[in-house]
Amino acid sequence: MADARPPVQDAFFQVLEPPRLAGLRRGERAALAAVFERYQRAAYNLALRMLGDGPAAEDVVQDVFLRLPGAAARFRGEAPFGAWLRRLVANGCIDEIRRRQWLDRDAPPEDRVDPATGAGLAEAQAEAWALLQGLPPKVRAVLVLNVVEGWTHAEIGAQFGQSESWSKSILSRALRRLQPRDPTGEEAAHERRATRSGPA
Repeated sequence: MADARPPVQDAFFQVLEPPRLAGLRRGERAALAAVFERYQRAAYNLALRMLGDGPAAEDVVQDVFLRLPGAAARFRGEAPFGAWLRRLVANGCIDEIRRRQWLDRDAPPEDRVDPATGAGLAEAQAEAWALLQGLPPKVRAVLVLNVVEGWTHAEIGAQFGQSESWSKSILSRALRRLQPRDPTGEEAAHERRATRSGPA
């Protein structure tokens, strides 16, 4: 029998039925389990894209879902539930980056997930995932939030306690790093100068 579950990228767009949302707000375990089953794969993949660290992504998702019944009381329905949950996960990832003091590190975490093994990513995404893995955590997070999740630079800067121009600068750095390497070494020298003098 074919898997009837929607693709991971579409999971956040599923409608959460009002009775299930009401049960979640009351802290009913069955409602929480149903919401977890529906959204956890999409939540994990978003966290994994932002953090590049499987165990850290799992921790963020677990924490978000543990706090979800209390947080759901603040959900006003101004956006779809999945979109609201996606923002909770993204904010949880930003908090994790801050907690681990990844903001000022020049290298991604060593405990990385191989895209060819159990990361839940399609084979066609492996190359893009490998490129993301090569970015420092804060740079990767800004790239994912802006390009994939559609956050504005003002929103990203505010979440990191920085300015809109800071986010734009970080994204520019990310896009430079994803370009083919300059065999003359001039690009590397430019990147070193930007790192010393830039806002990041």
